[in-house]
Amino acid sequence: MAEITPQIVAQHGLSEDEYQRVLHALGREPNLVELGIFSVMWSEHCSYKSSRIHLKKLPTEAPWVICGPGENAGVIDIGDGQAAIFKMESHNHPSYIEPYQGAATGVGGILRDVFTMGARPVANMNALRFGRPDHPKMKSLVQGVVAGIGGYGNCVGVPTVGGETNFHQAYDGNILVNAMTVGIADTDKIFYSAATGIGNPIVYVGSKTGRDGIHGATMASADFDEKSDEKRPTVQVGDPFTEKLLIEACLELMATDAIVAIQDMGAAGLTSSSVEMATNGKAGIILDMDKVPCREEGMTPYEMMLSESQERMLMVLKPGKEAMAEAIFRKWELDFAVIGEVTDTGHMVLTWQGETVCDIPLGPLAEDAPLYDRPALSLAEYKAWAKVKPLGEVPQSTDLGADLLKLMACPDLASRRWIWEQYDSQVGADTLQKSGGDAAVVRIHGTKKALAISTDCTPRYCYADPYEGGKQAVAETYRNISAVGAKPLAITNCLNFANPQRPEIMAQIVEALRGMGDACRALDYPIVSGNVSLYNESKATGGGSAILPTPAIGGVGLMADYEVMATIAFKAEGECLAIIGPSYPELGQSLWLREIHGREDGDPPKVDLGDELFHGEVIRQLIADGAVTAVHDISDGGLLVAIAEMALAGNLGAAIDPMDTAFAFNETQSRYLVTYPADKPLDRSKVPFEKIGTVGGDALVINGQPVKLSALQEANERFFRDWMEG
Repeated sequence: MAEITPQIVAQHGLSEDEYQRVLHALGREPNLVELGIFSVMWSEHCSYKSSRIHLKKLPTEAPWVICGPGENAGVIDIGDGQAAIFKMESHNHPSYIEPYQGAATGVGGILRDVFTMGARPVANMNALRFGRPDHPKMKSLVQGVVAGIGGYGNCVGVPTVGGETNFHQAYDGNILVNAMTVGIADTDKIFYSAATGIGNPIVYVGSKTGRDGIHGATMASADFDEKSDEKRPTVQVGDPFTEKLLIEACLELMATDAIVAIQDMGAAGLTSSSVEMATNGKAGIILDMDKVPCREEGMTPYEMMLSESQERMLMVLKPGKEAMAEAIFRKWELDFAVIGEVTDTGHMVLTWQGETVCDIPLGPLAEDAPLYDRPALSLAEYKAWAKVKPLGEVPQSTDLGADLLKLMACPDLASRRWIWEQYDSQVGADTLQKSGGDAAVVRIHGTKKALAISTDCTPRYCYADPYEGGKQAVAETYRNISAVGAKPLAITNCLNFANPQRPEIMAQIVEALRGMGDACRALDYPIVSGNVSLYNESKATGGGSAILPTPAIGGVGLMADYEVMATIAFKAEGECLAIIGPSYPELGQSLWLREIHGREDGDPPKVDLGDELFHGEVIRQLIADGAVTAVHDISDGGLLVAIAEMALAGNLGAAIDPMDTAFAFNETQSRYLVTYPADKPLDRSKVPFEKIGTVGGDALVINGQPVKLSALQEANERFFRDWMEG
């Protein structure tokens, strides 16, 4: 084997201190296989070495939480012996290098995390961030990512029901592709990853192992430079049809009593799956590398262990169940091989061609992996570094209607029809609400229950004030789920940040997590799973361009009876339009300020968590009582934008009471818009509302000036249509 030189150590992403820890753990020099295994297991992508210390502060428990962070996905009880299993993960760097396969394998990986635990996937979501539309690479990146998400999800037969897409120059050199999957399982048929039972067989199932994706986890733990295209071989290649077979084969085997433990091969492939299973089971593991199914000639143990080839799983079976399990996987035309067994050594041992090529104690690989409490600026120091200008004087709009048209046409608010029409949102026939509303809603098959799902984050808020931005990302999902009539139960997250070795970036991480934790505690809305993606910055754009801090949140809620679900569309002429919750002249970091005046100034709106909780409960009760006919939360763009979205969804206009600029476009949190019949007014003693207009006509009448719905529709549809056809 190759001699381990300082250059080889550096190429594996290990610092000098970390290499010394490897030497101490082994009591000798590692060989190349062992170095590669330490490299991926100690990568930021697998070990969370810069964030673990802060993640431990997050609230993760509630009576309905069956399994919190630490497994493949989070599990919550949804009653009647059923559980929802869900998680969100990033595939950022691969999607920038190879957008179609990067996005497709992101979807494939998160699907495996969910069905590994015994769930049938029922919904996919995504959260996408792109750079400036006029950036020379951006159009092809958007086209490739959307095609990859659609191509994989559509073929595997899981509906893509919603998500979010934003644009900002901070993502020019490093886009974000975050994928979320939700599945349903029986609470007595949930599978975990702890390898137990000395001598139990370890089996490999799915696709053969190739050379694609080698060092994918390490690549995902480094920032980009101008040679990012040379990293194309580190991007995995997906096959959704094989994944569909794998889902069905795994679920069929899970219906028996054969499985002791199961783990998908995601980041770091066979390495992470085997290490995590043995560590979680407090056992050891021995693998015979000669038995690993390979699709290429002459693959070495180093390549086999570090490959991130897709559609593969590792299982521990009960003794004597191998033949039955093999028959199931052969029936589904998938590979099956017994490649090792559980041991009591506490070591990972690999043999190849009669020799031991790896012998590593498991403790240093996983539980005792490096853990860094990296220096971070205080919030005050961070704000001084960020140099966000004070809001100062804000001019009054001379034409609210003209400003509204411009906002509805901007990339962040433009209709996403071009995107979601490429996704099969109806496969499975259980999708009740898809893209365009506040939350996606998917019926739990064969019941009256439904799950509401939302992905949210406002990165411009997080940059200006990471603490308030972290609170707001959680609160926004809570609001969106409440707005359809569901009870928010738990969240997953995908924490996208730049280089944690910079104290200002570490401040973003620490403060955003603090905000998220406070919001989750106040709203009784725990975090059950998640993913951390760091080093999202690019030297290729010049000057070390960091992304905006983007702690994307995926929320899940439960609806007891989908027949009382709310939607955003105006329903009938003459109904009253009202706003629930107080409004403040908070124009800092608003889309109006950015799009109309080109300014990203001021503090973001504060999140009053008491208001958020109270107004959410009020809105859910109004929906349950049938007292409101349409509901929409107020977020990006403020009040007028929310009214326009309701009007376009219902193809009905409204006459709106006179208002000033701050009332029209502030982004005060914790607010909802509702409509109700004029002859059935809301009870002001129970509901903090203000009537602001009446539904009807074919225009929004704003301060006496009509803005035709047809003009709003044209403005809203224009961006993607012209960009993609141009």
